[in-house]
Amino acid sequence: MFIWRTLRGEWQGIVVDPVRQLLRRGLPGLSLAFVAAFGVIFFHALAQDPTGAEIVRHLGGVQGDLPLWLALLRTPISLYVPALDLPVWAGITQLFLAFALAELALGRARTLVVAYATTLAGTLTVRVMLLIGPGCGGLGLRPEIGHVLDTGPSAAVVGLFTYLAVVRRAPIVFLLTGGSMVWESIVKPNLAGREHLVAVGAAIVMGLVHELRHRRPSVTTLLPHFKTNAPVRAETHCPSPR
Repeated sequence: MFIWRTLRGEWQGIVVDPVRQLLRRGLPGLSLAFVAAFGVIFFHALAQDPTGAEIVRHLGGVQGDLPLWLALLRTPISLYVPALDLPVWAGITQLFLAFALAELALGRARTLVVAYATTLAGTLTVRVMLLIGPGCGGLGLRPEIGHVLDTGPSAAVVGLFTYLAVVRRAPIVFLLTGGSMVWESIVKPNLAGREHLVAVGAAIVMGLVHELRHRRPSVTTLLPHFKTNAPVRAETHCPSPR
């Protein structure tokens, strides 16, 4: 049955394989997940005080009206700055799970690249929408939106789950992540919804590029094969004339 085969394949690729990696590598295989979770806890605790909240805002608060160089400087820290209007412990659970599964399934370097790239894609796209301005079929944003803080770590969470769904061929996980983001943007059309949609799109593109690069043989990879399997001509030695 197609649905059963799909569920079994997703369980194998998204859960079983990462658990095997965890048993083989131990807790060091979850280093990114622990750093991300403790980072969010630290900044959340710091932001409970007005002075601390101002420090957090200056360290990792990214807005559309910031100078580009300052936004780029704060973006890595913004991965650990939670939205103050959302339940932090639910967000930490999702963050830990996303980084844990991605680190075990993809490796540390690719997890960091996907998390940062999807977050940065949302940040830069918002700046483009602000430049477009209101109108243009609802694509542009009003200038006052430039004062709103970005989504923080949630864009990275959405991006990691979406990327995992693409490279592990998990359509159900993809519908749960990408579909929920589309529904969120329809029900509550705000800045966070747009950034989440951009993160989903960026993760899809990166996942498809990765699949094409690693599953389509190129000419350069085929050349050694052809050279190895090329028929060897027997050399004929003519007797030298006397």
